[in-house]
Amino acid sequence: MARAMNFIVAFVLWLLLTWSVKVDSILTGAVVAALSAVFLGHLFPRGARKVLSVASAKRVLWFVYYVPFFLAYCLKANLDVAYRVVNMNLPIRPGIVKVKTKLKSDMARTFLANSITLTPGTLTVDIIGDDMYIHWIAVASDDPEEQTRIIVSRFEDILKRIFEP
Repeated sequence: MARAMNFIVAFVLWLLLTWSVKVDSILTGAVVAALSAVFLGHLFPRGARKVLSVASAKRVLWFVYYVPFFLAYCLKANLDVAYRVVNMNLPIRPGIVKVKTKLKSDMARTFLANSITLTPGTLTVDIIGDDMYIHWIAVASDDPEEQTRIIVSRFEDILKRIFEP
C-alpha cells in the first residue's frame, strides 16, 4: 500500500511539473514514478494516508497562508537591503548571531533555515541542536532573545502549525 501511495504522489507531482498530457510524457512519468516508488520508497515520508486527514487540510491552509506572508517579508527585506546599498549613511553592522528555535522536526527547521536564507540580509550558517547561527547584515541588537524575536519568531509560529503535531 505504501509503495502504491508513493507511486501516486510521484506521478501526480510529475504531471504537475511537466504540465503535459502527451502520451510520451505520461508514460515517462509513470516509469519514473514506478522506479522512484520501488527503489527510493524508503526515503519517502511515512504515513502518506495522513495527507487526506482534516489536520492535513489545516496544514495545507497554513502553508497557503505562509507563502504570501514569507513573500511580504522577503519584499520588505529586499527594499531594506537596496536602501542600505543606495544610502551610504545607513549603518551596516554585519555579524553572526546565535538564535534559538522551538521547532523540533528536521523538516520544520530546514524550512525555517531556508526561509531565513532566502530573506535578503540574512543567511543561515549552521544549525546545532536548538541553536541556529545566522549571518545578519545589520545586527540590530546584542540581546539573543531580541535577535531571536526579530529573525526567527515571525516564521517559527506558522511553520510549527505546518510541520509539527
